[in-house]
Amino acid sequence: MRVHASGITVKKDVNFSEWYTQVIVKAGLADYSPVKGSIVVRPYGYEIWNTIRNLLDDDLKETGHQNGFMPMLIPESLLSKEKSHFEGFTPEVYWVTKAGGTELSERLALRPTSETIVYASFSKWIESYRDLPLKINFWNSALRAEIKNTKPFIRNSEFLWQEGHTAHLSEKDAQIEVMLILGIYQRLIEELLAVPTIAGLKSDREKFVGAVYTMTLESLMPDGKALQVATSHHLGQNFSKPFEIRYLDQKNEQCFVWQTSWGISWRLIGAIVMTHGDDKGLVLPPCIAPIQAVIVPIFRDDEAQNVKLRAHEIGDELRKSGIKVLIDDREEYTSGWKFNEWELKGIPLRINLGPRDIMEAQVELVRRDTTQKFKISRSSVVNSVSSILKEIQENLFRRAKENMTQNMTVVDTYDSFKISLGKGGFISTAWCGNQDCEIRVKEETGADLRVIPLEGQEVIPNQLKVCFCCKRTAAKIAIFAHAY
Repeated sequence: MRVHASGITVKKDVNFSEWYTQVIVKAGLADYSPVKGSIVVRPYGYEIWNTIRNLLDDDLKETGHQNGFMPMLIPESLLSKEKSHFEGFTPEVYWVTKAGGTELSERLALRPTSETIVYASFSKWIESYRDLPLKINFWNSALRAEIKNTKPFIRNSEFLWQEGHTAHLSEKDAQIEVMLILGIYQRLIEELLAVPTIAGLKSDREKFVGAVYTMTLESLMPDGKALQVATSHHLGQNFSKPFEIRYLDQKNEQCFVWQTSWGISWRLIGAIVMTHGDDKGLVLPPCIAPIQAVIVPIFRDDEAQNVKLRAHEIGDELRKSGIKVLIDDREEYTSGWKFNEWELKGIPLRINLGPRDIMEAQVELVRRDTTQKFKISRSSVVNSVSSILKEIQENLFRRAKENMTQNMTVVDTYDSFKISLGKGGFISTAWCGNQDCEIRVKEETGADLRVIPLEGQEVIPNQLKVCFCCKRTAAKIAIFAHAY
């Protein structure tokens, strides 16, 4: 569990990019790989991903999804079956052209996403309406040629993710699936990761290649940039027709299925680090922290045995109540060194226990989110720790939500748009729905249309009547931002 001896050497609000990299490396989440654009995930970082995975996996299984496995190598002929999908991913694809010293008769793509190879199998598995719906999820890695502007967990050549693929009898069923998954994602990210999101529709220009439409969850990072944290795509019959995924209905007629795909990645770890971290390092939401509380026995040599014994008694009680706890009774490090280490690693709650605490039947608690220290009675440890962890979880979400709200600007002209964009954050405005304006904004400012919010998630009601860019009649409210 040892981390770098030195702590974070830059402030979050001074050099956000360097701060982020230092937290990732020094807190022991990941390290750089010899391969450009790739990272090595260390056990602490992988345990956070594993926690997120298990929480989501339970929700998916409860809603009738099953896990499967697909190979990483995809024949070029499969990848190119859906034209727009193929063209959209071609610049990012890694190709295998040799097996040993032998040239392959057909190039093989290293999976950028699995739609094509999954649907080649769906066409064999689905024959009758009785085979539907088919709902499969894959936990795997994907590879995309990201070698410029890479950032650990945010943009890498290879990354861990989950991708779900479903087939349905009707378009309505597929549309219901798209929104079901979006809701599962939003609950995961907001309630467990404590990262606020805005749910809505991607523009046609920004939607997943090959999709009829894409639903998205967008978050705002403290440096004012947007981060897409989840997507759910309605594929219509855009893949079922080229891949001939058909079923025999109850009238004995052949019909094409309706499909969805959806996914989240380890980008969520990056979102947690950026959203909650501070100048001392990580700050982890208790719901996804590998260690929710760390007990640090404080003692001199002649007191060691008794203090350690009492610390382990408290640890056992907390574990029995379902709290993930670690007792740091290492004697080769000072208490101060341990305090700094666990602050850097973002453990939500620290419990200090010394001889005087034992004598006075109390312990000292230190909250990571507020750095607040206070004493509680020994007899109330389990109830107090449980209650405080809940408070920390709620506080982290509240703070992040306030940051997003405070950094949301409403504009009605292009000039005010550009001024606000220079300050960072989400910009909410009326948009005509025309790609010409979207492209102009991108080319002139570098900002993307991140999301067309769902009803009820708009920051402003649909009261602006004209497009901020071209002054034509407004069609919808849209949120723009610079993004990762």
